[in-house]
Formats: sequence, C-alpha cells, structure tokens
Amino acid sequence: MSTIKEFLTTDHGRCDELFANMEDAAAKSIESAKEAYEEFAKSTERHFQMEERVMFLEFEQKTGMTQGPTAMMRHEHAQMRNLIAEMGKAIEAKDKDKFFGNSETLMILMQQHNMKEEQMLYTMAQQHLSAESDRIVDMMQSMIAQ
Repeated sequence: MSTIKEFLTTDHGRCDELFANMEDAAAKSIESAKEAYEEFAKSTERHFQMEERVMFLEFEQKTGMTQGPTAMMRHEHAQMRNLIAEMGKAIEAKDKDKFFGNSETLMILMQQHNMKEEQMLYTMAQQHLSAESDRIVDMMQSMIAQ
C-alpha cells in the first residue's frame, strides 16, 4: 500500500500528464481540445475532492489546524477551478488566445501549489496520519472509482 504522500504525488503526475495532453490538443486545434480538456478537468476535480473531502479533513481533525495549510490549499483549489472553467469557456468560444492565457496561468499556479503540497503538506499529513494511512488512501481510491 502506498503512503498518503506517494498516492497524492502520483495523482499530481497523472493530472500533469492530462494537462500536457490537453495543451497539445489545443495547439493542434482548439476545437479538438474539448475531450482532452474534459478529461483533465474531471481528473483534477477528483484530485481536489480526494484532498478536500478526505485527506484535509483527516489532517484537520488530527492536528486541530483548520486555518493553516489546508485553508490555503482550498483557496488555491478555488483559484484553479476558476481558471479551468475559463479554459472551458475559451474552448467553447474557440478562443485559442484566451485558452492559452488561462492555461499558462494555471500551469504556474499548479506547479507552485503541487510543490507546496508535496514538500510540506503531504509530509506533515504523513507524519500525523501514518497510523491511518492505509484507511485514508483506501477512502481516496474509492472516490476515484466513482
């Protein structure tokens, strides 16, 4: 069984790969990017939900920290959700410039966000939740199957 940190870091990589596929599709033709966009948006939202509905809650309950790193990560998730929605609107409008403007901003935000999670929050979570790691990863995996 993987640790919380390994599981979520691997999922970051999967979302990053879907992001690159989406950008490649949009570079060829904005019209053909819709399917790749939808796959990226769905997978990224699933990742956010695994963190927000499982890992963040478990971490907050264990540590009592509700206004610390998890609050900041939720705020950044909201920013990323907004950019992802704007990218979808740009695809619908066939506006390649708007799409790539938003995707460039999203890529920078995602890189910074993922680095904070992987280097700090996931490490803290693993330290505090190691005894419950298998149960928490199982809960997050069950969300993937939905």
